[in-house]
Amino acid sequence: MITTVAFDADETLVATSAAVKLAIEAVVQHVNDPALTFEVFREDGRHYWKIMPEKHARVIRTHALRHSLARAGREHQIDEVAELFFSVRLGSTKPFPGVVETLTSLKADYQLGYATNGNSLSHLCGLEGYFAFEIYAHDEGVVPKKPSPLFYKGLLEAAGATPEQVVYVGDDYENDVVGPKAAGMRGVWLNPGNQLVPGETRPDAVIENLIELPRILAGWR
Repeated sequence: MITTVAFDADETLVATSAAVKLAIEAVVQHVNDPALTFEVFREDGRHYWKIMPEKHARVIRTHALRHSLARAGREHQIDEVAELFFSVRLGSTKPFPGVVETLTSLKADYQLGYATNGNSLSHLCGLEGYFAFEIYAHDEGVVPKKPSPLFYKGLLEAAGATPEQVVYVGDDYENDVVGPKAAGMRGVWLNPGNQLVPGETRPDAVIENLIELPRILAGWR
């Protein structure tokens, strides 16, 4: 019997990419330097996500911002720029259409969890009060990031559930399907682009929109 439905956050429940874009635009306007363009901040951010994957999301972004500022000899502004970035980024991160309605419906029948590699705090993103437990990877050393098996072990411990009782839902195939299924959970792949399954592990279900999830879960009861 399924008792728990746990969710990835970024680009599953909340529109993080759009918020990051707004945050970078705010930083570019603030520094007002022709050498520090939107593209510079964006590409440095992408680079640091690749070279520091084990670090907390906030640490990665701060290093990337400092590196960008150093290109123009302005690394001394890192504190004010980082504060601006995170203020706009978190303040602009909102649920996708239909997410609140879906969570409200599911909460009546399941324990809900919020388990992410990122730093989109649920209470700052319009999702406060929906989750029985929340996991932020590397937040004070709680768990390593997905797809580490220890992330899913920590999820199960937080849920107080066996793997067979848990469904994990997310937009990243490796993190949100392969990882959970290796841990014995069911994995639902949120795939709005209708991409082909990129590996041998098959999702237990593929959905284009989160509003499809209650119907999928009802079929497994």
